[in-house]
Formats: sequence, C-alpha cells, structure tokens
Amino acid sequence: MKKYYPRIVDKILDEALESAGTVLIEGPKWCGKTWTAANKSKSILYMQDPDTRESNLQAASVKPSLLLKGENPRLIDEWQVAPVLWDSVRHEVDMRGEEGQFILTGSATPIIEEQISHTGTGRISRIKMRPMSLFESNESTGEINLKKLFERNHQVDSISNLEIEKIAKSIVRGGWPASVTSKPEVASKRAQDYVDSIVQFDVSRIDGIEKNPNKMYALLRSLSRNISTEANYSAIIKDMEGGENETISRPTIQSYMNVLQRLFVIEDLEAWNPSIRSATPLRVSPKRQFVDPSIATATLGITHERLLSDFNTFGYLFESLCIRDLRIYAEALGGKVYHYRDKSGLECDAVVVLRDGRWGAVEIKLGSNEFEKAAENLRKFSEIIDHKKMNKPSFLMILTGTKLGYKREDSVLVVPVGCLKD
Repeated sequence: MKKYYPRIVDKILDEALESAGTVLIEGPKWCGKTWTAANKSKSILYMQDPDTRESNLQAASVKPSLLLKGENPRLIDEWQVAPVLWDSVRHEVDMRGEEGQFILTGSATPIIEEQISHTGTGRISRIKMRPMSLFESNESTGEINLKKLFERNHQVDSISNLEIEKIAKSIVRGGWPASVTSKPEVASKRAQDYVDSIVQFDVSRIDGIEKNPNKMYALLRSLSRNISTEANYSAIIKDMEGGENETISRPTIQSYMNVLQRLFVIEDLEAWNPSIRSATPLRVSPKRQFVDPSIATATLGITHERLLSDFNTFGYLFESLCIRDLRIYAEALGGKVYHYRDKSGLECDAVVVLRDGRWGAVEIKLGSNEFEKAAENLRKFSEIIDHKKMNKPSFLMILTGTKLGYKREDSVLVVPVGCLKD
C-alpha cells in the first residue's frame, strides 16, 4: 500500500467536521479526495464498488437511509451516483443534530440540481481540494510560512532544494498523489490518461449530452497554449479554427468551458477589484488556468526536456504551478487568490486576499533576470491602492524558481517556490 502523504486540507477537514454535520470534498478526479476522506472516516460506503453498486442503487431508490448506517464520520464515496443521497444526508443531519456525521466525496461530477431539493446550507460544509502542492509532495522545504508573512514576519532567508530541472519535472508530473514518486515517463503517461479520460468519458457523462471529442481536444489545446493569459472566447475560437473546428460557435465554447469548470479541470484566476486612487478603469478578464499545470503539458505533449529548451513556455507554466500552490496555501488561511490588471497596462500576477481584508501582492518570475522589473512593478501597484479605504499590503513578494530567499533593500521579498508553505 502506498504511503499517505499528509495534506494541507487535513486540518481544514478536521475543523469542518467540528462545525458541520456533513462535509463535501470537491475537486478533480485523482487529486486524493477519497484517500484523504478515508483517513478521517470510521466507516465507508463505496458507491462505485462493482460488487455492490447495483444493490446500493436499489437501496438508494427504495430506502436511502439504509446506506447511511455506520459509525461516524461515515464516508460516502462517489455519492453523486445516487443524487437522492444528498437530501437523505441533509435530513439525517437534521434528525440527529450532531456534527461530523458524514463525509461526501465524488469524482468531479457536480450536484444534479434537478434531483436535489435543498442546497444543504447550514448542514453541509464544502471543501475545495486540488492536486498536491510542492510542500505536500515534500519538494518545498516549507521554511517560509505564508501565514507569518501576513503577520508581517518577513524573515525569509532560505535555500530551496529545487533545481530548475526538478521544477520542470514537477510541472510535467503534476501534483497527482499517485505520481509523486513515479518515474517521469510514468507520471507523464498518467497525466495523458487523465486528459483522455476527461475527453472520452467525463465531459459527456456530466450532463448526458454528447460532446465532440475533437472539439474538446482542440479547446484543451487552445487553453493550454493560452495558459496564464487573459485569452477571451474570440481568441480561443480563432486559435481553434481549422479542420473540423471551423464552424465552432461561441455558445458551444461556452458550454464546453462550463463542463470543464464543473469537472474542476479548469480554474480560471479571477480579477481583483480593489479601491484605487486613480480613475484608471480596471480589466475584469480572468486568466486562463488549469487546476494543475500537468493538464496543459499532457495536452500539448510537452516534456520536461522541452521546457528546459523553451523558457517562454516554461515561464507561463511555472506561473500556473505557483498559482496552484498559492491557492492551496491561501485557502488554508481562509483566503483567495486573484490577479490584477488595469487599462494603463499595470498588472500583478497574483494577489492573495484574506477574509479580514489583509492582502499581499505577488509577481511570479522563473529567473532572477526579471527581479528588478518585478520589484518596481510591485511598488507601483502598492502605491495606486487607496490605503485610506484598504489595508496596506502585508507583503510584496517575488515568487521565483531560483534557490535563495531574502529580503531586498526595498523590502520586496524574494521567495523560492521550493521554500513556501501555508
């Protein structure tokens, strides 16, 4: 049996079980939801077990409460196979009046709204789970703590163990738990299998409407080529033109994008809308991102060797890797990650915002040759924020693929991604 790698979400799950009757863990396939939930459960119902699937479905159609019997917390894995279980769990929570009764997980297939009568508000707590961050896969030393940076503890002197070659391999491998200790060629094949499974099976199964596999592959390739950019639908359609995709329409693209979002395959980075001192209009377009950068490399057939010979592509995918990790670390603190860009051209790769209003600005740079420009950009960005209406930034950070962490004379922090944690 493979080793269980502790996850940042473990603590979040513990807290949720103490405050809610049921916890729903959402996220992409293969990110470790079942493994993490099983590690916290005292009884388990596997709805997709081939030996019991049919009897489970029959029980769900006749008396779903039978499937809820077991020691708590009880994990119901792949609950969406029988959507009636949602209302049954909610009702059981109401009747028992206790916290920590159930954990629901599934593939990334979402709730089927037509078959559910209640949202579960007040009874069911939701947790977003993603593939593993570099800290969770034991590749980041964790010497630099995001929480402490928000507390204005800016001691960031550190040394990363990640060489640039290792970062390239981590991008192509992805944060999939089953791939963490795999050989590069095995991990790459697994990421390709993930993409194929999404296109050939999941995108049509989610709403029962057949999707054209060629168009879906073309869309994924376009999103991969435009990763970490603000490519709009018009740009994506133009990029997809040719062959069988010449007649693709905007509504079709929108419907395909919606399916990929509901499967947690894509996770665009939304724009931040702060109070600023000038009247410069803000841009609101999201940046295109996958839940894991390996989806892009698998879709385009990019190897880690190719990244090392194409640093332009490497830079965009490195940004995607950093956004994935920042999201994992930020959500452990109750925060979210955005990007910023206004119509004057000023932008910031990532803005980490906590619920209490504290925020920090991050420029993502693979190498040190762009540090001066990044630091200048961060200072300009901080200066345009209206500090009478908003907090001053808790930190200004350059998140990098280099090895040394330190504080610059202008107080901008240089933080290796191989040293960061929540």
